[in-house]
Amino acid sequence: MPTPSTNRLALSYELFPPRSMAAGNLWTTIRELESTAPDYVSVTYGANGGNHDTALTLLSELVGRTTLRPLAHLTCVGGTRNSLRRTVTDLLDLGVRGVLALRGDIPDGYVPPDGAVDHAVDLIELIRDVERGNAAQLAAGRIAVGAAAYPTRHPESATWQQDIEVLAAKQAAGADFAITQVFFDASRYAALVRRARDAGVTIPIIPGILPMTSLRRVRTLARLAGIDPPARLCRRLAHAGSEADARRIGVDATVGLLRAALDVGAPGLHLYTFNQHSSALAVLDALNLPARNGAPTESEIA
Repeated sequence: MPTPSTNRLALSYELFPPRSMAAGNLWTTIRELESTAPDYVSVTYGANGGNHDTALTLLSELVGRTTLRPLAHLTCVGGTRNSLRRTVTDLLDLGVRGVLALRGDIPDGYVPPDGAVDHAVDLIELIRDVERGNAAQLAAGRIAVGAAAYPTRHPESATWQQDIEVLAAKQAAGADFAITQVFFDASRYAALVRRARDAGVTIPIIPGILPMTSLRRVRTLARLAGIDPPARLCRRLAHAGSEADARRIGVDATVGLLRAALDVGAPGLHLYTFNQHSSALAVLDALNLPARNGAPTESEIA
């Protein structure tokens, strides 16, 4: 799985496992996204979550039926070292070679199990340890490990310094790149990158962007990120005369945000698709980025 270079923008998307893999709309979306030759497609996944089986199925299908490179989300809260090692090994056995290592949300009343892995830094170290133990299977290759970064600061970080120290620790543990939580103000992204670079963080920090064509989704992701949704955009979406008007308003806003992030040096873009390709592709078309090469062949992925 390639990491972003200085002369080519990285492109990736997020998918989530459907309730049923028979969902035809998902495969339409997968094929449409595949046509843009992304560097990877992330699949939301929790170590002990209810989507465990469907996530594994989707990851397996992506490996076996497409030219896409899947990046498996993996959360560690609620998992143990042994269970997480098994999960990473299972992913490798499926042919997955990328993991987005996350802590995950701590549920109310959470009591860590014996052998718990409660921090993303520890999960990254565990993934690298599994990697070393599977050197022959990987043919001396590496697992691509991503981490999360927070343009508006993690809600549990008391200061920006603490937040950046955690990101630096993720890099030291073996993270190859970071993807940001959603944001609506590019100056927040620019400030995060500046602070990270000043602290010695050198890994690419890729902006995670929501195509802002749905008022409900804007509000949902803002709530999950613990930030305020953009008030003016929300008003415009609420008063849009039609779905087409809402899409136009949202695409324009998303393109403006992405261009501002690219102007301050973003190495690529990661789009939260909600399993729908139309808005993501409309954003890419409007950005008018340099043409990308065609989708990689299966021999190139092997």
